[in-house]
Amino acid sequence: MCANIFKKIILILHKYFIKLIITLQNYSIMQRITILFVFFLSTLFINAQTLLPDLQLKSIDGKNVSIQGITKDKVVVFDFWATWCVPCINELDAIAEEYEDLQDEFGFELVAISVDNARSKSRVKPMVNGKGWEYEVLLDSNQKLKRALNISSVPYVIIVKNGKVVYTHSGYTPGAEEELYEKFKEFNK
Repeated sequence: MCANIFKKIILILHKYFIKLIITLQNYSIMQRITILFVFFLSTLFINAQTLLPDLQLKSIDGKNVSIQGITKDKVVVFDFWATWCVPCINELDAIAEEYEDLQDEFGFELVAISVDNARSKSRVKPMVNGKGWEYEVLLDSNQKLKRALNISSVPYVIIVKNGKVVYTHSGYTPGAEEELYEKFKEFNK
């Protein structure tokens, strides 16, 4: 409770940062240093991205899909990948092997988000069909969502619960999907 109040206060400070800088001209040097120290120290307590942005992405069938709409009142795994990324494909293949059982067992839901650019996005649908992946696949070809979440490389997995990012993981090694399943179960309680 206290942490949430603290975060709200810090977010308000961030919102009015420019006004704060202008106002600091009226304070003594020591007061300015104290205010700026508290402000910058407080930024350490805020996650870089806790809320999922409200963006629309295209499905591989050309339909617009709201990212916020997918996560409403449930837990969803987003797996950012690209057709040229071998570890990404290995991870999605590993999940695909157990996907149906995971859905039945504990409602596991995965949305694969391709970050292929305009030149390579034409390879996404044939790859998905060829692999027989059963999960929803969306296209982030201009990489708006990837940038909004500060994702620097793929594969990158996030777990979102009710529109909030609750877990992130970068990279893939065989067996890493087991940790993902455990985290999903933990947040899906």
